[in-house]
Amino acid sequence: MFKNYLKTAWRHLMKGKIFSLINIFGLTAGLTICLMIFLFVMNEFSVDSFHVNAKNIYRVMRGFDPAKPSVPFVSSPYAPALLNDFPGEIKQAVRVMPNDAALIVYNNKPFYEKHVIWADSNFFTVFSFPLLRGNPATALNDPNSIVLTESTAKKYFGDEDPMGKILELDRKIKLMVTGIMKDVPANSTLQFNFVTSLNFLIPKPFMKNWTNNGDYIYLVLNEHARKENIEKRLPAFMDKYMGREMQKMGIHFYLSLTPLRDVYLENASVFDNVRHGDRKVVYIFFSIAVLILLIACINFMNLSTIRAVDRGKEVGLRKVMGALRSTLTSQFLGESVLLALISSVLSFGLLLLLMPAFNNLLGYKLAIPYTAWWLYSFLGGTALVVGLLAGSYPALVLSRFSPIEALKGNLRLGKGGSFFRHALVVVQFSISVFLITGTIIILRQMSYMKNKDLGFDQEQTLVIRFDNSAIYNHMDMFRQALLSNSNIKSSCLMTGEPGGYFDSYAFDVEGRNHPWLARTEFTDFEFVKTLGLKIIAGRDLSAQYPTDTLSAVLINRLAATSLGFTPETAIGKWIRNTTRDSARRRIVGIVEDFNYTSLKQTIEPLVIAPNPGRNVALVKVNAGNLTQGIEAAKEAFAEAAPGIPCEYTFLDQKFDLFYSKDIRQQHILTIFSGLAILVACLGLFGLTTFTTARRTKEIGIRKVLGSTVQNVTLLLSKELLRPVLLATLIALPVAYVIMYKWLQNFAYRTAMQWWIFVLSAGITVAIALCTVAFNTIKAAVANPVQSLRSE
Repeated sequence: MFKNYLKTAWRHLMKGKIFSLINIFGLTAGLTICLMIFLFVMNEFSVDSFHVNAKNIYRVMRGFDPAKPSVPFVSSPYAPALLNDFPGEIKQAVRVMPNDAALIVYNNKPFYEKHVIWADSNFFTVFSFPLLRGNPATALNDPNSIVLTESTAKKYFGDEDPMGKILELDRKIKLMVTGIMKDVPANSTLQFNFVTSLNFLIPKPFMKNWTNNGDYIYLVLNEHARKENIEKRLPAFMDKYMGREMQKMGIHFYLSLTPLRDVYLENASVFDNVRHGDRKVVYIFFSIAVLILLIACINFMNLSTIRAVDRGKEVGLRKVMGALRSTLTSQFLGESVLLALISSVLSFGLLLLLMPAFNNLLGYKLAIPYTAWWLYSFLGGTALVVGLLAGSYPALVLSRFSPIEALKGNLRLGKGGSFFRHALVVVQFSISVFLITGTIIILRQMSYMKNKDLGFDQEQTLVIRFDNSAIYNHMDMFRQALLSNSNIKSSCLMTGEPGGYFDSYAFDVEGRNHPWLARTEFTDFEFVKTLGLKIIAGRDLSAQYPTDTLSAVLINRLAATSLGFTPETAIGKWIRNTTRDSARRRIVGIVEDFNYTSLKQTIEPLVIAPNPGRNVALVKVNAGNLTQGIEAAKEAFAEAAPGIPCEYTFLDQKFDLFYSKDIRQQHILTIFSGLAILVACLGLFGLTTFTTARRTKEIGIRKVLGSTVQNVTLLLSKELLRPVLLATLIALPVAYVIMYKWLQNFAYRTAMQWWIFVLSAGITVAIALCTVAFNTIKAAVANPVQSLRSE
């Protein structure tokens, strides 16, 4: 019986091949997008959930201004102190110190590795990163131990047994391989290839410094412990251990705890080295997938409803033969579900083909969990729900036909049915217009950020980090060698390049009773020249003034304004870094504001001082001599740090990294928007096909009476394009409101000009017109004799 039912359903689907194909294509596209986004959403919300203790693990966060995001960097002494002061609540604490530029040497072959971490010996018992070789409880006990991921071990040792092999870190620390772990899964915030034992660093003096903030600290709470109760006692903890330092600096720090499973989607610090996602993006992608699936369902309802007239005699005959309305409804719903199930099978196959391209757009590998029951439950459940919802209205329309009218062939869907069909088209194209408008605005915002003048010259500039002791101890030799080369225009040493890290410090300022907070840059006398900054008042730092090293600073225009000075009146005022300066410094110059962080952030007050602590060099190469300049930098580096490869990046690439996620999201949204309007146009094409077929006799009579091809085409197109124009009028105000809110995420943003909305409307109408034109022109140019004979 079921087999016969399937045969009947399949036969009816094949009778309206063009409509069935349109429905299958639309549902397949919608379900494929839904599957992709579902996998994406599941991955985003399951990051770090694979850890056995995930629900009890928290990351310590540090902040000083509740209006700004906290940062995860704290100093090493916090971990033992927290364990000591909260013995009943905190079970374990593990410190992780990231090292994003390490020199690893094996058999005299040096490699720069960017994914190295130092970790406490209990790292593998707190986190569930399984070891293929070695003991998780003891792998990091030895100070000179190191654990590698499986793929990294293959890279260094090939088919050799890596256990017990010796690697060198920075050419001076010998480390023995004591474990091999599985590669870190993509849904982990911590991404690394090497884990070295923090026991090696514990004897170092900086590990006991409470202001040396360079660690992540993860806490494992006892089952009964509550995060809120611990956080209530953290202010007293800070006063106990940091009270004197905070009083000295004029800053009050606070601590908070973030659940491990919330770290990925929390407000990410720009300089947080762990992986982060964006909760808003997850919701946006999910909404787009639902909208595209809705467009496909509307197609199904529309095309199935207009086919009802063609099946009127079948319905009438079956009713005469005794078929009940419920039986007919079940049959039509069954056909709908069958078509949805066919689409779901096709969508899974299409998913397999498109996943590599989707992974490329995302920027990381999103695996398909073939053995996960929830994947197939989602696919089957979505197909079933879509089939029932999309087929419900057509089934009710078909099953309520009068058998007498149906057998006479007098069936009409009426004005109500026509209104409903057009309303569905309005919804479809409203979604399409919204997506097109959003895509155009996002494209403009990305272009604006990429081309905006940042206030400094980033062209022809190399960024070279001092990430090993050999070059760090000889940085001045390196810089002198650069300046003596004619291919190098200028060079400066600093704590952080534009787009890098600019730490915040408290300052005592002349005329102020309370400490003033500002970003800082510790650099040398070539900073302004190398970046091409503009001095708007006073003078630059200079070696011609021997006292500048200890008694002078520059500030930006915003810093002067926030202190209540004009650029001119700020000159000569004293300022003192409460942490780094033992004596006051005088403001000798004001630089024009420049964007030293992402354009998503506003410019903040900046103090530029010739303090020590520099760990990066900017090398400005003469125009037209880029190749020679790079070679000169490499030679100078080799002279200062023999045997260590020179790694460099370009300064203009730094800001591209800020927006890489936004650009990937823009590409995905563009593709989805194109797909949405394609599916909508397929539905419009089907509606056009039906309309022209039903009006064949009318078209023939009009042509016999003298109507031209243009008259007939305009008549048909006007009716079909009316809902598209109405959809445009509805969607544009909605798009304006939503995209205006989206642009508020950027401190610097493009204007939403009127022509953007005109362009969106024009694109939509043009595409719809092309879709309608094919069938309307075909009907208009047909021989009227044939048209009348067909009736």
